This record gives sequence, C-alpha cells and structure tokens, in this order.
Amino acid sequence: MTKTTQTFYDVLMHRGISRRDFLGFCATTATYLGLGPEGPGLLAHAMETKPRVPVLWLHGLECTCCSESFLRSGHPLATDIVMSMISLDYDDTIMAAAGDQAEAIVSDIIRDYRGAYILAVEGNIPLANDGMACIVGGRPFKHQFDEAAKHAKAIIAWGTCASSGCVQAAKPNPTQATPVHKLVNHVPVINVPGCPPIAEVMTSIISYILTYERLPELDSQLRPKMFYAQRVHDKCYRRAHFDAGQFVEHWDDDGARQGWCLYKMGCRGPTTYNACASMGWNENTSFPIRSGHGCIGCSEEGFWDRGPFYERLPNMHQWGVESNADKVAAVAATALGVAVATQLGVTLVKRALHKAPAIEVERREGEPPQ
Repeated sequence: MTKTTQTFYDVLMHRGISRRDFLGFCATTATYLGLGPEGPGLLAHAMETKPRVPVLWLHGLECTCCSESFLRSGHPLATDIVMSMISLDYDDTIMAAAGDQAEAIVSDIIRDYRGAYILAVEGNIPLANDGMACIVGGRPFKHQFDEAAKHAKAIIAWGTCASSGCVQAAKPNPTQATPVHKLVNHVPVINVPGCPPIAEVMTSIISYILTYERLPELDSQLRPKMFYAQRVHDKCYRRAHFDAGQFVEHWDDDGARQGWCLYKMGCRGPTTYNACASMGWNENTSFPIRSGHGCIGCSEEGFWDRGPFYERLPNMHQWGVESNADKVAAVAATALGVAVATQLGVTLVKRALHKAPAIEVERREGEPPQ
C-alpha cells in the first residue's frame, strides 16, 4: 500500500496563492504545452485532484548540466515544479540531506511508493568491472539504479548521457557506459536528449505526465514527438539562406556577418531533431546557431563519434534539393541565372512591342500619298 501526498492545489493554497493566479498558471502552462482550448481545464483538474507525484532523481555518469538547465526553467518555473507539482524526494544536487540520511530516503521511497513514483535518471550506467567507474553511497551506481528502476511507475532519462550514452559512451567506451533504456524492459522509458535538454522541455514533460497520467507520444527513439518531431534545420531562421545557396565559407567572413547558413562550417541542424530553433534557450534568448555557432547534434545518438564538429556533413542522403550543399548552391545559381535571363527576355520583348507602332507610323508618314 502506498502513501498519499498533498495535491499541487493544496500546496499553492497553503502558500497563499489565489484561485485566480492558480487558473492563470494553468492557462499559461497549457498554452505552452499546446494542449488546445480544453487544456487549461484539464490541467486545473489534475492539479486539484491528483496527489503530487513522488520523484527520485538519480545521478550516474554525468556532469549535472541537466539539473542546471532544469533549474533555469521560466515557464513553468522550476521552483513551482519542485515545490508544488511534484514531490522531489531525492536529488543529491539540490537536497539538504547528505550521507546515510540521504541514501535512506531512496530506500524509503522505493518501499512506501512502490509502483507509484517516477524515476528520473541523469547520466548513464557503467557496466565494466561491476560498475566501479561510478560509486554512489559507497557502492556502484548500477546497484542503486537497478533497485530504483525495478519498482518505478515510469522512468525519465534526462539528457543525452542517459538517453544514448553521450561522451562517456564514445568509442572505445572503456567503462561500458550504457543508456537507461537498454537496461530496462518492464517499465516505460521516455528519453529527453540534449546536452543538456532545454529547460522548458524538461518542465513541460513533467507537467504533461501529471495532467494525463501517461507519457506523451514517443518516436522510435523514445523521444516525445511534441519536442523532437522536427529537425533544427526545419525551423532555423537561416534556412532561407540554405535554400538560396548562401553559405558561410570561413569564420567571420561576409556571409557569417550577414547570418548566412552554417552548414559548410559543420552545422548538424539538417540531421538533428530538437526544439532549439523554435523554443530557444534561457527563455528564448538564443540558441547556438543564433549566436553564430553551428549545431553539433547533441540530441542525436552517438554524436560524439560523428566529428569533427567543424567539418561539413558529407553529402546528406536526404531528399530534394537537400542532397548536398553544392547541389543547393548550383540549383540556386542556375535558378537565378534562368530568372535573370527570363526577365531580360521579357524586357526586350516589351521594348520591341512598344517601339513597333512608332516605326510603323514613321514608315507610313514617309510613303507618297495614293
């Protein structure tokens, strides 16, 4: 039998938040998630009636960048997520407890909320030498992960480390760093890749799970389609320059100053699925391409082994004019030449037609009267 916790609404009321502000929060969050006109009502109902979800946030082989990103979410605020929407019972990055007291919390949650808690994992699990490359609480992280995953309701794999391995799993992968989904077959797993993922993507996924009590629709790589269904290339503001065959050839050349496409400088936007171009980072302040640096494809599996990062992708095996950048440039140049030639031809014809009547009048005026 599992314990119950307060609802999100209960916590807000205890904090002195008005009903009006609560409904405004639901409307804003539902809009951000794209839930449609019924979204605010559904979200409000979930917040009022469903208990806060217990969450164990474990750390394996990683650099903590996912936690750092999560804490910077603006819509909704990370504080609202942590303090109100979920019951974040364990996260060694931000919790006050330490040592044996902290480790006891993990055992308590597994016992008291068996089958009802969400396991969030940041980082991957090294298997070589019985997991001795990552020690937590005096024992291999692999043992802690196995125990927590066994009785979880669902697992969220935060970041590329947990989703596909990231740099730790780069060749030759001496620690046998292994992503979460390859070690779990009895619990649903959602991959949220990125190094790190966008903050609002992380908080929005938690909001979605709380509202609908299910994972969002996933693609073949277990990524939520609402954020990973389109390539960075598809929404990039430099896309028009790609289609026009206008590419940066050298750092800080005229093309770079004018914001031309960074594909030839190694940008992986055409093969990377993420929401960077549409959502941006730091409350849509910027993203790598907007700041002048090409996408390195950090949300794609094995991206560390696809370098070097500053060499162009070799002939993209895709469709249409995107087969490779040279063809794009050639097509663009040909199209421009055809357009110029066509316009020139039209102009000459118009001029000839305009002059013809005048010439005819002059000829007739010069003829002898009949």
